[in-house]
Amino acid sequence: MSDDADRHAAKMAKKKAARDKIMATKTDQKGLVIVHTGKGKGKSTAAFGMIFRHIAHGMPCAVVQFIKGGMSTGERDLILAKFAEECPFYTMGEGFTWETQDKTRDTEMALAAWEKAKELIRDPANSMVLLDEINIAIRYDYVPIADVVEFLAAEKPPMTHVVLTGRNAHADLIEIADLVTEMELVKHPFRAGIKAQQGVEF
Repeated sequence: MSDDADRHAAKMAKKKAARDKIMATKTDQKGLVIVHTGKGKGKSTAAFGMIFRHIAHGMPCAVVQFIKGGMSTGERDLILAKFAEECPFYTMGEGFTWETQDKTRDTEMALAAWEKAKELIRDPANSMVLLDEINIAIRYDYVPIADVVEFLAAEKPPMTHVVLTGRNAHADLIEIADLVTEMELVKHPFRAGIKAQQGVEF
């Protein structure tokens, strides 16, 4: 081996030893409250990635969609067609709020979705429950943030993961979460006149 290769190998060995030492201290497990928020694309996409990981590992999970009721999506169609037993999927909204233009109806639908979400989270058989676009329902006061925070703190089973997606996550939700990721918008084709595309956005 050359001197450069030797130096690289020694550097990587030292890095591995340090990493192994850190990993040896990480022994706890718990059900996480996970928040995906921000203006960038990828919040629901990343959340469904974890749902598909659960399905692949044979771990029961469930999805409640709070807003996206009016359109077919690839992830919903695939889960309903192939994995309905492993992952019950509930589309409880009727579309984006600017399309329905009926706050009373939107509130009723969001509260019904929240009741279904609580039922699924309480069930210890579910390892993960995804609450897709709940942050939007909270932002528009369809679902009270105090109820969400209190429920997650008091009633979520210790080993159940709950994933909450949508822009503008409430500060109180961020405060109690274990993992928060903010998707930052750098560039988006919509601004260049390109509409949402099948297989990319839905």
